[in-house]
Amino acid sequence: MTELSKKYRLTSMEEPTDEMLQELMEDVAKAARESSAKAEAEKKRRLQTVANEIEAWRRSSSI
Repeated sequence: MTELSKKYRLTSMEEPTDEMLQELMEDVAKAARESSAKAEAEKKRRLQTVANEIEAWRRSSSI
């Protein structure tokens, strides 16, 4: 997060410049990409956990 996005709020009384809006949008896009990557990693981790549990259940059921 840049200094601009830390101090500027869209509810501010002054209109943002095009450059300010561009920087804010880039910050939001970066945060969205990071959040998406984190969620995807968590999803993969959970799916792998379930796959491992299913495999363990199958092995124990075939004995």
